[in-house]
Amino acid sequence: MKCKHIFIIAAAGLMLDSCGLYKKYEQKVEVPADVIGVSGSQTTEKPLSWRQFFTDPLLQQLIEEALASNTDLHSARTAVEQSQASLKAAKLAYLPSFALAPQGTISSFDNSRAAKAYSLPLQMNWELDIFGSITNKKRAAQAVLLQAECYEEVVQANLVSTVAQQYGMLQVLDRQLEILIQTDSLWNASLETQKSLWENGKAYSTAVNQMESSYLNVKTQIVDTRRNIQRVENDICSLLAVSPRHIRRSPMGSYTLSDQLVKGVSAQYLVYRPDIRMANHAIEEAYYNVQTARAAFLPTITLSGLVGWTNNGSGAVVNPGGLLLNAMGQLTQPIFAQGKLKANLKINKLEQEDMKKWYVQTVIDAGNEVNEALADYQTTVQKNLLYQRQVDVLHEAYIGTHQLMDNGKASYLEVLTAQESLLSAQLSQAMNMYQASESLIALYIALGGGLGS
Repeated sequence: MKCKHIFIIAAAGLMLDSCGLYKKYEQKVEVPADVIGVSGSQTTEKPLSWRQFFTDPLLQQLIEEALASNTDLHSARTAVEQSQASLKAAKLAYLPSFALAPQGTISSFDNSRAAKAYSLPLQMNWELDIFGSITNKKRAAQAVLLQAECYEEVVQANLVSTVAQQYGMLQVLDRQLEILIQTDSLWNASLETQKSLWENGKAYSTAVNQMESSYLNVKTQIVDTRRNIQRVENDICSLLAVSPRHIRRSPMGSYTLSDQLVKGVSAQYLVYRPDIRMANHAIEEAYYNVQTARAAFLPTITLSGLVGWTNNGSGAVVNPGGLLLNAMGQLTQPIFAQGKLKANLKINKLEQEDMKKWYVQTVIDAGNEVNEALADYQTTVQKNLLYQRQVDVLHEAYIGTHQLMDNGKASYLEVLTAQESLLSAQLSQAMNMYQASESLIALYIALGGGLGS
């Protein structure tokens, strides 16, 4: 009677333990409250899709081409398909496995007549998921699939942003080339004026040489800028997985990026970041791996059997053969596994804790990226007003200084200084406009990268 009670108590304990092994993962990781230092509206809307954010039709065409042919993105999609196949296999683990194992033997003793025996059995093996081992493996496979899908989103978002950044770099290089060509024309006129003054004895040859040197420097910058344009075009073609070609683009400033994100920044946006969701699914996978490691301490119940046709019955070979049936149930309880089960459980628990810390760090890094992008954008907006005023002032100074030189009231050095200062300010203003777009793109990625198309 006592033995019966002990068995019932042990069975009840196993059932209670198995109930915990079926429990689903619930996120309980605490993260810093104010990861975004800049306050904003608490909107719950999703970030803009890349089509809403990048409105330039030529840029949209490039992005679509990149999404269709980029090698890295193709690899990420392949990883998703592989995870889907693994999940399908994990789901099918609930079902019994079948195998056809035909056998044939020929035996003879002391030159006696050979006995030919055969069997055509269909074998079955079925592990019952009593303690949740198969269920937790399936849920872990589901978490791996979700991570693969998030990683694909990460690759896609980075690809979209990289194409947009390279496209913007082409636009600013075009603008700088335009400024340099205009400067080339103006400085050529200044050089011709200086030559005329020298020929009339109103200027020294050194002035002509200095003017020509600055003029040739602009020519050199034009050559460098055209080479940089070619290099960026080649980089974009690499992203598109195509041979080098000319990249069509709109003029700088013809299409602007949306600043809607700047007006409504909220920490709630961070939940859409694929890397944060991927980190959460990594914790989920680790959780189910721990549950699987715990289930390894409990018994496994396996049903097996076979049905088929054989002519080898009870040690005698008969013809014709007969039907063969066999069924067996097996319960296996680990007792001593050389410490492997305990070690595996500890390893999985440590990995789960590591994934929790990784998740918190991912959220903190995401908040820092948002703060940096916001600060960069606000800085470029402030600098743009200053650059515009600087260009206006230097342009007036250049015109005035050139008129004074024509009338012999200013030296060539003053004209050179005015020319070079104006060119530097114009080029810096163009680069600042690009940096403003780049900071908006960085903010767009930091807040989720735009879900969907």
